[in-house]
Amino acid sequence: MAAKILANLIVMGGGILARAVFQAYRQALANANKTGVAQETIQNTIRRASKAMTEQEARQVLGVSEETAWEEILKKYDTLFESNAKNGSFYVQSKVHRAKECLEAVYQVQGSCKHSKKPADD
Repeated sequence: MAAKILANLIVMGGGILARAVFQAYRQALANANKTGVAQETIQNTIRRASKAMTEQEARQVLGVSEETAWEEILKKYDTLFESNAKNGSFYVQSKVHRAKECLEAVYQVQGSCKHSKKPADD
């Protein structure tokens, strides 16, 4: 009989605790929406995810200057991409690729970029 009462108390206490946690969570969400914290968090997450590489950083990654011709940039890209594909790191290889994409956009705006060569998909 005592075990049955104890079991009922545990089940009832667990149910009450679960409802209290659920209500506290709902209230926290409502407060976050009222104060704008939820929107700010979402916007910060989107900003961090879409942070693009700057032109200066792209030039540093590829080791080129502002006066470098597009063909020379492609040669540097191919060299760095292939060397990292063979015995480098995927992280560095992705940085090299993002740098090329960034500079490609810059050269397209300037009107001096020729898409004569695409990177190898090895």
